[in-house]
Amino acid sequence: MPDALELLKTRRSVKPMELSGPGPDAADIDTLLTVASRVPDHGKLVPWRFIVIESEARRRIGEKIAAAFRADHPEATADQIAFETERLARAPLVIGVVSRPAPHVKIPEWEQLLSAGAAAMNLLHAAHALGYGASWLTEWYAYDRRVLDALGLAAHERIAGFVHIGRLTHSPEDRPRPALSEIVTRPGS
Repeated sequence: MPDALELLKTRRSVKPMELSGPGPDAADIDTLLTVASRVPDHGKLVPWRFIVIESEARRRIGEKIAAAFRADHPEATADQIAFETERLARAPLVIGVVSRPAPHVKIPEWEQLLSAGAAAMNLLHAAHALGYGASWLTEWYAYDRRVLDALGLAAHERIAGFVHIGRLTHSPEDRPRPALSEIVTRPGS
């Protein structure tokens, strides 16, 4: 296993269509979720939860996504409907990270939303540490109430992201990163 800093420096997002099986087994999924849940959580509110989408559930939910798409796009072609049906079937495992902030006298919603984002990021790091490729996506269906209802989200819950996980089909290329001089300031220097 690479050391922690090397692991953090080498993580890359991988397109779901560039991931293959087999996906993580039950023990790896438990590890992924355990690591994902070890994030800053002011007040111990647990303002996130996870939806594990695997096996045939990927296509069953894909059918719900396609139905919502078809309702909004009656002119859609068979290829477009098939594309929407396969949205969650491109990678062997998809984990939905659900943000569920709650009103609190001391802890603003903003902090709770950031905690859900940290859970998604930890999930990406855990996948990389276990040797998988992963990608954090939202796309249109993450904001569609019909799809959220099909996934069992409560009215106050939102999708922070769908994390697609699988085996790498090839080494991912790095994208250009900003120079530190462009993104770092030092007040008073």
